[in-house]
Amino acid sequence: MTKNADLELVALTKRYSGTVAVDAIAHHFKAGVYACLLGPSGCGKSSTLRMIAGHETVSDGSILLGGKDVSHLPPAKRGTAMMFQSYALFPHLSVRDNVGFSLRMAGTDKVTRDRRADEMLELVEMTALADRKPDQLSGGQQQRVALARALITRPQVLLLDEPLSALDPFLRIRMRAELKRLQRELGISFIHVTHGQDEALALADEIIVMNDARIEQAGPARDVFNAPKTAFVARFMGGHNVLDLPQGKVALRSDQMIVMPAKAGRVDGRITGVEYQGTHVALTAQIAGSQDVTALIPEAQFFETPKAPGEVIGLGWDDIAAHPLAS
Repeated sequence: MTKNADLELVALTKRYSGTVAVDAIAHHFKAGVYACLLGPSGCGKSSTLRMIAGHETVSDGSILLGGKDVSHLPPAKRGTAMMFQSYALFPHLSVRDNVGFSLRMAGTDKVTRDRRADEMLELVEMTALADRKPDQLSGGQQQRVALARALITRPQVLLLDEPLSALDPFLRIRMRAELKRLQRELGISFIHVTHGQDEALALADEIIVMNDARIEQAGPARDVFNAPKTAFVARFMGGHNVLDLPQGKVALRSDQMIVMPAKAGRVDGRITGVEYQGTHVALTAQIAGSQDVTALIPEAQFFETPKAPGEVIGLGWDDIAAHPLAS
């Protein structure tokens, strides 16, 4: 694989007949990063990925890969490869022939493309199923074939469009580990579009949160989660309460909320929901101004002094836990 290629988006813009889907975004992806583009449906993340891949034209701005402007090159000439959400395997071809298809289109002889396809199948641990057809494979196996087919072109950047969305929850978690393993072994950049916060946190070195066609916040995964800059990021990443206090708007992690008797905390709230979540219990309470607040309480602690909907409780937090947000 070709390594060490930075990818830079420069004022990248996409318009669809007057509608701005991606609004002059700028970001520098360092070589070898696992990055997740995260955001709600319609925020522009898939359009951004498709422009990088060359499957959507660029309205304005540019895409630089290894310092070279690839904005107007066809997909096969860019040094990128894309794995589609649907996998898009050819049903009449064997696994081996699906993986080697792009080499066949490039005129590579059969011996060479079969050898390269077998190398890729070994990488994704699918060697034993090389002669099967796609309909003889599970969803997870089809995903591995699609990955091998994308990687056979030796891209500098692999682009993944919600690659785990079609899998059941158990397999999704297993395949997250496989994707991370592959990315580390190959040493190339993976840019992965998802709307799943857990998926992004589990996989990404870097998270880029998009909202309304722009980048709302970007940075290391832990920084984006622990230090959201805006109320949108705090709410979208989950695990935070956004409160309007006299000193302004703040984000408070749900696991840093302290539950105490009424009148003993900073604010009182009436419990509206109690949800057992295994290792902890999520208490939802409504405080003044009809704001909903969630507190995560360790399971054993909750059942020592259980609470019920309708009870009034006090809620507190350490000053250091209140993270100020941009207005």
